[in-house]
Amino acid sequence: MTLLVYALAWLPMLGLAVINGVIRETVYGPYLPELAAHQLSSLTAVFLFAAYALWLGRVRPLASALQAVLAGILWLGLTVAFEFFMVVMLQGRPLTDALDDYDLASGRVWVLVLVAVAVLPWAVRRFGAGRR
Repeated sequence: MTLLVYALAWLPMLGLAVINGVIRETVYGPYLPELAAHQLSSLTAVFLFAAYALWLGRVRPLASALQAVLAGILWLGLTVAFEFFMVVMLQGRPLTDALDDYDLASGRVWVLVLVAVAVLPWAVRRFGAGRR
């Protein structure tokens, strides 16, 4: 039952991502090169998601490390699926546009956000609010 809660708890992360994007586009994006804005936005996304995960770990702690790992895999899968759905299906852009953000060699650090999304439920349970 807790994994269902964590599947539903992923939905507010979309709102956090939108807020992060709006801040990027209106506050610092116009003043930074695109790559720097992407990198800063990725960092702030990790902080927003971490704060949310800490709060969630307090109000809905996971019962086991296995549940935490499964919740992270679930969040990762939902995030990647949503990202590709948005780019390819809704925006009508080629798949390569979405894949470009995974290119660490060119300074694109979105993949590190995905790693954080996958690890956060476990890390919160192990080290943070969900620790028993």
